[in-house]
Amino acid sequence: MSRALITLLTDFGAADYFAGAMKGVILSINPEAQIVDITHEIPPQDIHAAAFILLAVYKDFPSQTIHLAVVDPGVGSARRPVLALCAGQFFVGPDNGLFSYVLEREPPASVIHIQNQKYFRQPLSATFHGRDLFAPVAAALANGVEPSEFGAEVTDYVRLQSLAPIRLPDGTIHARIIHIDRFGNCITNLTKEDVADEIHGNSAQLSIDGRGIDSFQTYFAEEGASRDEGLFAIWGSAGFLEIAARNASAAEMLDAYVGQAVLFKNKVVSPTQ
Repeated sequence: MSRALITLLTDFGAADYFAGAMKGVILSINPEAQIVDITHEIPPQDIHAAAFILLAVYKDFPSQTIHLAVVDPGVGSARRPVLALCAGQFFVGPDNGLFSYVLEREPPASVIHIQNQKYFRQPLSATFHGRDLFAPVAAALANGVEPSEFGAEVTDYVRLQSLAPIRLPDGTIHARIIHIDRFGNCITNLTKEDVADEIHGNSAQLSIDGRGIDSFQTYFAEEGASRDEGLFAIWGSAGFLEIAARNASAAEMLDAYVGQAVLFKNKVVSPTQ
């Protein structure tokens, strides 16, 4: 038994017993486990939001951390339970794309189909695998059970749409909104590796539904927002380019939604004679 670190990320909220039950199962198996709540406020069934939050936070935890994530609209169905190993950490949860952003960023990775019922809580509820399957597996892992004991490795795990934006022949980059945070900041899948040179040269523009945003700021209270209702772009703490508005919700101003297309391009400059 060891004082392993187990994080919890769910859409269970705080009003019901679900998160508490998972903690009770973990501590029953490993009383020395250290449990850290990332969040239980993922919007219900929002796998994309959970995948982004996990991507944004996993690097803040030490090696050998066990991330237990349960956003599971397919609970009780044929969807597989999995254990993923990458970046020196472990990820336990449903095979529905929840871990695919992290796995995309951290190759090589190993994904195991959890099948060994020896480690499940019995009877196994068809509606609460967070308590009866994932929590005991995470606790067993914390106790030193080898990953290979839980099942066989698979390669056909579920993947969400790639984080990589698409660069078109004319140089325009076709990106998208991958998350909207509680402040209404619209987080795109653009990274500094994709567009840093264009922004540094002050020749870039974002376009969303035909609305141009050509102000790029370094902090939220900086003066000089875009002429379009105070919208501007900013590098967020997760490493992605965000569309924001000072003391306002950019998402509300833009009627934005996750998956919405965002174009990044150089401004058109008329040739001189």
